[in-house]
Amino acid sequence: MHLTNSLSRKKEEFVPIEPGKVKMYNCGPTVYNFIHVGNARPLVVFDTLRRYFIYQGYDVDFVVNFTDIDDKLIGRAQDEGKTVAEIAKTYIGEFKKDAQGLNLYDYETLHPRATEYIEEIVEFIGGLVDKDIAYPLKGDVYFDITKAKDYGKLSGKNIDELMSGARVALDSDKKNPGDFALWKGKKEGEPAWDSPWGQGRPGWHIECSVMAKTLLGDTIDIHSGGEDLQFPHHENEIAQSESLTDKTFANYWLHNGMITVEGTKMSKSLGNFFTVREVSEVFDLEVLRFFLISSHYRSPINYSYEIMEQTKAGLDRLYNVRDHLERALASSQEGDMDEKDQALFEAASRCKADFIGHMDDDLNTAGAIGDIFSLAREINAYLKEGGKNKEALSQAQTIFKELTFVLGIVHRDKKEDQGDQQIEALIKEREEARKNKDFQRADQIRDQLLDQGIQIEDTREGTLWKRI
Repeated sequence: MHLTNSLSRKKEEFVPIEPGKVKMYNCGPTVYNFIHVGNARPLVVFDTLRRYFIYQGYDVDFVVNFTDIDDKLIGRAQDEGKTVAEIAKTYIGEFKKDAQGLNLYDYETLHPRATEYIEEIVEFIGGLVDKDIAYPLKGDVYFDITKAKDYGKLSGKNIDELMSGARVALDSDKKNPGDFALWKGKKEGEPAWDSPWGQGRPGWHIECSVMAKTLLGDTIDIHSGGEDLQFPHHENEIAQSESLTDKTFANYWLHNGMITVEGTKMSKSLGNFFTVREVSEVFDLEVLRFFLISSHYRSPINYSYEIMEQTKAGLDRLYNVRDHLERALASSQEGDMDEKDQALFEAASRCKADFIGHMDDDLNTAGAIGDIFSLAREINAYLKEGGKNKEALSQAQTIFKELTFVLGIVHRDKKEDQGDQQIEALIKEREEARKNKDFQRADQIRDQLLDQGIQIEDTREGTLWKRI
């Protein structure tokens, strides 16, 4: 597999530190509000990468942190007259509901909270102070960016330009304009913990470095997140981690592109962002997941209602294929494969090989989705021609399930959908009416289903239906 490494700006072959094992850290949400669609993209994209690694036989340790102490949480708590811990608890719970809807929990994800690692954070900062790479200042502790080797190597920013272009508050005694806080001294009304530099709380950047080091080790395979995190967050993570350990922090840095709305970057400041919860009021969140992997992860992706409707229609087609396959297999026949059966068997294998080729090429999920639709077309054509061979259908079903599972889609049990049960009941009533030559009632049911957006088709395998 080859992945585009943001650090080298090249597509590189993925070679794990330990054969057969992958250690991944993905920057998670600051839990002061509902996550928005932009937050969801890296969660979905890199969950899909995790799934693919597992599909290929890797053992994956996957960490998505919660930032549960931060200026935004403090502000929210003060506005609502609650504690920071209460705000964090509320929105961690809301995050997990959205994550469930996005199908992020088929595999275990470690969700460390920054406040659970205060002792390790203090120890980490102390190590930097001891090495004269960080310095205390009036209850705060700052990282000296001039002491970091190759500062700016991830973002491509030149340290001299950063220094000359920075603005420093008039009362700041920092050594350099770009120095960033590792520890923030206590302020009135804020949560605080003990440290050698006085009571205070950790800075944002140090939290991820410490949680990654504690849970995954000094050097990890993959660190990922949105491209907006490259600077300063990920740049600062590299600086402080590598300065402490004298080891490479992460071998591969992966960053996804931004979400746009009508060509403009989605952002809270512009008021053009949508929370995942708001999307769920209009679309099933599986549709959102499908949308977020429908383009290459490094490219920007445009969000609109019309595009989501198109995405939903595509997902419905895949569900219809799955359901048609299940019905066909129920009435399939054992026996030698003829030319038509062999063609489906080989087409399914070919689509699987193409899918793997696309996923190996820098996680090209757009191409991989195209391969699944190619398989769907082969299955539909085979069923339309009356194909019934059990071996051919089983091969197609197995591969269809494998590929959709890797992408985290087409995973819902149709039988749990009350609406589907009602549709099946009407179809059964229609079949009885046709059997009894009550064609007027049969036509009424067909029209009733059509009014509900359900199109039916009478085939040799029985009546098939799909949403239109």
